[in-house]
Amino acid sequence: MSSIEKRTTTGQARWYARYRDPSGKQRTKSFARKVDAERYLAGIETAKLSGSYIDPRRAAVTVGAFAEQWQAAQAHLKASTRDRYAGLLRTHVEPRWASVRLSDVNHAAVQAWVSELADQHSPSVAIKAHRVLSLVLALAVRDGRLVRNPAEGIGLPRETPKDRRYLTHQQVHALAEAAGDHGLVIVFLAYTGLRFGEMAALRVSRLDLLRRQVEVVESVTAVKGALVWGTPKGHSRRWVGIPRFVAEALAQHIDGKSPNELVFTTDAGAVLRASNFRRDVWDHAVKAADLDGVVPHGLRHTAASLAIAAGADVKVVQQMLGHKSATMTLDLYGHLFENRLDEVADRLDSAARASTDVYRLCTQAEIVDLDQRRRDARGP
Repeated sequence: MSSIEKRTTTGQARWYARYRDPSGKQRTKSFARKVDAERYLAGIETAKLSGSYIDPRRAAVTVGAFAEQWQAAQAHLKASTRDRYAGLLRTHVEPRWASVRLSDVNHAAVQAWVSELADQHSPSVAIKAHRVLSLVLALAVRDGRLVRNPAEGIGLPRETPKDRRYLTHQQVHALAEAAGDHGLVIVFLAYTGLRFGEMAALRVSRLDLLRRQVEVVESVTAVKGALVWGTPKGHSRRWVGIPRFVAEALAQHIDGKSPNELVFTTDAGAVLRASNFRRDVWDHAVKAADLDGVVPHGLRHTAASLAIAAGADVKVVQQMLGHKSATMTLDLYGHLFENRLDEVADRLDSAARASTDVYRLCTQAEIVDLDQRRRDARGP
């Protein structure tokens, strides 16, 4: 039975709201005003009836303490993703929310924090930091500590799309030539679209040079200096086609290697690391080829653009790049497909002109005359 009791201590009155939680335990909360106690008690009773009651003590844990529990539960994520989330928590989430109780996080405060991050840093930083906080609070909801996620429905800033630079065939080969002994790495990435970590983890046994295909099943990434091996992004394997001239170069490159050896390595035979490759090979090659501003990930964009220009449809590009959906591929490269509108229109025109008896553009009078002549030809 719920009740409100008044107590006076040292001349000061306090109002105590008493109730039983869904488990039958007696709970008490004090207020300076009776009206506040009544409102609180009414809210408790409503929550009990609707099934949304949350034990206030479970929501009293701080965001910082609960974020630690959240991080410990992310074993299903790739090590590089966990490390990225940990950095966002440490740099942007904890300075604002670590000492705040879960129950005190509200929508307006989260919105103000996101806007502040966008102003002080960038829209991209604000969006990524908000995602991490929202994931933490979503777990608090599932764990019965919050009724709803106060980070949902936040107005996020708009990111300014980054200009992508797509290399031509000539530029790819100029860059590869400037890279010397590592030129095949650049050619391979530019014509397959593999991520750097997927290329670095590729073993000889995964190459089918007769069919001119490569099976992507593994990736390697340096996390805090240590190499972490795992599945490709999205945990899905895929087959990617290889142009004939690349397959021929690969055949020479892997001659004498055992099936379990890595296809591409450093000069010393070690695993290629993105940071070291950029410092030791890439930056010098970019400068020599007069392609300043091009980054290694640009080869993945280049692979998509060259494939689309060669006639690949969106599903082929999706499989090639390992995207989860064709929608994602179109979001990134839809504008490149638009560049082929004239080509498609010309093909339709050619097809129509080849069937003049069906598709020839006629005036209404010509159509009537054509129908009459056809009826005459058939006879009575």
